[in-house]
Amino acid sequence: MDLTQIKPDRILVVNIFGIGDVLFTTPMLRNLRRHFPQARIDYLANRRVAPLLEEHELIERVFVYERDEFVAARKRSPQEFLRKIGDLRGELRAQRYSVLFDFSMNAMFSWMSLFLGVPHRIGFNYRHRSRWLTERMEIRGYEGRHVARYYLDLLERCGLTTVPDPLEVTIGTGSRDGAVDFLKRLGCDPAKPFLVVFPGGGSSWGASADLKRWGVEKYAKLIHKIVENYPAQIILMGDNAEQNLCSESFPQHPLIFKSFGQTTLGQLCAVLSLSAGVICNDGGPLHMAVAAGAKTVSIFGPVDPQVYGPWPNGQHHEVVFSNIICRPCYRRFRMTDCEHMSCLRELS
Repeated sequence: MDLTQIKPDRILVVNIFGIGDVLFTTPMLRNLRRHFPQARIDYLANRRVAPLLEEHELIERVFVYERDEFVAARKRSPQEFLRKIGDLRGELRAQRYSVLFDFSMNAMFSWMSLFLGVPHRIGFNYRHRSRWLTERMEIRGYEGRHVARYYLDLLERCGLTTVPDPLEVTIGTGSRDGAVDFLKRLGCDPAKPFLVVFPGGGSSWGASADLKRWGVEKYAKLIHKIVENYPAQIILMGDNAEQNLCSESFPQHPLIFKSFGQTTLGQLCAVLSLSAGVICNDGGPLHMAVAAGAKTVSIFGPVDPQVYGPWPNGQHHEVVFSNIICRPCYRRFRMTDCEHMSCLRELS
């Protein structure tokens, strides 16, 4: 397939995974825009990530697919489930896309793409789940190179030259103003240096998120050392579910502030862009910080930072991990049954 000959005018990108996975597609989006400056680019994402994309300058329209809502509909009745699929299919078909990039690696989406009227359907074929796409790159998982590079390689397979552009977010004026107001309400002076620390993260892993987290007590010791030696303000951040994670472990100090679930994703990106740096685990907040232009220190356990770490990983991003022989053990989208988690427990 040669996209330079097709010259698509309407493009749909499908990625129903977490914040990091979606941000990894932004270098690909920039390359598409460079090759096809007049094309309309739309996106299908999950409900949590959609607000981040709605502000993005490269994206015209965002559609939402929330897996849990479809699962709930199927449990209530087959008719309701089929109706939801039909509604989504009808909405997408009406856009008359010429090219679809399907990164869901989901058999249902591959099958549904048949009925969208899109002549060129491109994506990765993982475990034969994408058999109905017209252009497929076989993968066993993301291995050996960064996920963002996989997306760019797919464009090159389709005849496009690529540039390894950085991750991107668009921070609107409303989000930036909202971030400044948020900092002031919190008691943090935005005119003075502040660090943002995420002791949690990894929400897209659900119940397994703790497998990616450095110990909260270790974060507490680190923050205690920082406030003892530097006059920096520190903001502990996370989503609502992580509030209990940090309720008692961290020292009370006039320069330490706590905020959980109090910003939009756009405002959070703005806060990160204003910060002196971000300390976090492997997860969505890391990639938001990278995309927002913040300096980062990230802690990786079972996941390979060469594949899922900062993109690009330059002098502004420090990745910390253990060199024990068994890591990384997260491969081909699966974790091993590790009982000791030494890769995180031995880091201090």
